[in-house]
Amino acid sequence: MSKKYVIQYLSNGKVVTSNATENDFYFLDISESDGRYTVVLNPKKNFELVDFYVEFPYAFKKGDNFFANGYQSWTKTREFKSDEVMKSTIKLSHIHPYLRHYASITSDDRIVSYSEKPGEFHSHGYTYVRNGENVKLWGSLCAKTGYTYFKVKMNSGYFSIRKDVKGKLVKAPLLIFDIVEFEGTYDEVFDSYFSLMPMPATRKGAMSGYTSWYNYFQKIDENIILRDLDGLDPAKDETSIFQIDDGYEPYVGDWLDYCDKFPHGMKYIADKIHDKGYLAGIWIAPFSCQKVSRIAKEHPDWLIKGENGKPQLGCIAWGGAYTLDFYNEEARAYIKKVFDVVLNEWGYDMVKLDFLYSECVTPRYGKSRGEIMCEAMQFLRECVGDKLLLGCGVPLSAAIGICDACRISCDVDLTYKGKFYNHIHVSNEMLSAQSAINNSIFRRHLNGRVFMNDPDVFFLRNNNLKFTWEQKKLLARINNLCGNVLFVSDNAGDYDAEQMKLLKKYFKKTDEKIVSAQYLDSQVIEVITELNGKKNELVFNLKTGKVLKGTLD
Repeated sequence: MSKKYVIQYLSNGKVVTSNATENDFYFLDISESDGRYTVVLNPKKNFELVDFYVEFPYAFKKGDNFFANGYQSWTKTREFKSDEVMKSTIKLSHIHPYLRHYASITSDDRIVSYSEKPGEFHSHGYTYVRNGENVKLWGSLCAKTGYTYFKVKMNSGYFSIRKDVKGKLVKAPLLIFDIVEFEGTYDEVFDSYFSLMPMPATRKGAMSGYTSWYNYFQKIDENIILRDLDGLDPAKDETSIFQIDDGYEPYVGDWLDYCDKFPHGMKYIADKIHDKGYLAGIWIAPFSCQKVSRIAKEHPDWLIKGENGKPQLGCIAWGGAYTLDFYNEEARAYIKKVFDVVLNEWGYDMVKLDFLYSECVTPRYGKSRGEIMCEAMQFLRECVGDKLLLGCGVPLSAAIGICDACRISCDVDLTYKGKFYNHIHVSNEMLSAQSAINNSIFRRHLNGRVFMNDPDVFFLRNNNLKFTWEQKKLLARINNLCGNVLFVSDNAGDYDAEQMKLLKKYFKKTDEKIVSAQYLDSQVIEVITELNGKKNELVFNLKTGKVLKGTLD
């Protein structure tokens, strides 16, 4: 197969584009054999990369579906047909700088361009083409050297493998590509691919329980948490973990400072959770600090700076937050101290680590974004030690082999359809139960192979929620099928008998497996499952949450 190489690099401050496999700056070592393809870039002098990709023809067939894996936990992920369009942020988000920056920092817009033409898609880390039951998978084995992604134009027979190398200073041989190919059934290709990677032993486990976020958000206090802890007593045998989410700290970043909402401190809460026989979990955004936080004010030298020399915005939550530069030794020491206190002094068993993508929004120190993210994740694993690590808002290629559990969807929101801005498509990470269900289904192959999938919460409560009963049951059913982290945010003490019965049901994993899943049209999804040799069909409208065929019982 004829391959064309495109290498862009800086020379005397100008971008040079080369198709050569050797020139005065570098030479490529290329190897192809037995379904494995590697490319090593060997520098003849030090230089900075801008882009690197290889392109070649590929004969797509009628009935092919291209799998587009999203950039990070929250990014939409699904199969596409050749007449469909993969949307980026719409023009509205480019009108207002606030929306534009938000879409850019959470998404892959800084990495890859969206043509928004039929049949033109891209996928991060790995991809496959499925035709019926036959699946051909391509996957990268070198996340540590930068993000690998796959880009196709199905209607013109174009396929490319690309490396996000922007900002990478090449001083030594660099592994650009290490790509493997497998062909077989859906389960066969993923078993083969992920067997080549080291994984945490806990990936095959399961957790069920509570998280505080989706009922109170930051408005939690000691009384609310202890009340909701008691509310789970009727489902004690089915519950394994109770997690405190955002709101226990005075400001994001000031994790160890006293907060009057929890007068007895967070060790007291962990002890109360342990008294129930549950694991104690707690939420931290380890790289984030609010603009108004003590840490941001007292240690501006710890923050990642933009090209203008000012602190770089890492997310717009909490009125805006900066990002601690984990390469800064003092910031690094502070983060380590936070984990030591939370895990060893307070006694928490699991940390949910959020907004992790913020560490690699822009390249720095001669490192690419993907390289930075992998090193950041390795640092977090060292901080957490043998306690449980649940990743969230993390580029998935950097989470593999590090996280025990990981969010694989966006936030579900308190309205099934999501807020109004979901429907004007500000970014591919916007929250809604619709998007969460979609991602849970199309990232199901990660569950138990790579980590415990966290599909986000399901709801059974009656208050503070805009879901029909059918929508609640659909979300719970898909979470149970596709995830091994099964959380609610309800005060179960308010449940009636039917709600408690369903909570116990959905907290339990069964041996039911998804045989196949696909879109029948732009809104309708078909899921075929099998349990004890019996197949079941579930067809539902994702937009409305209405079941069209099959049952949720």
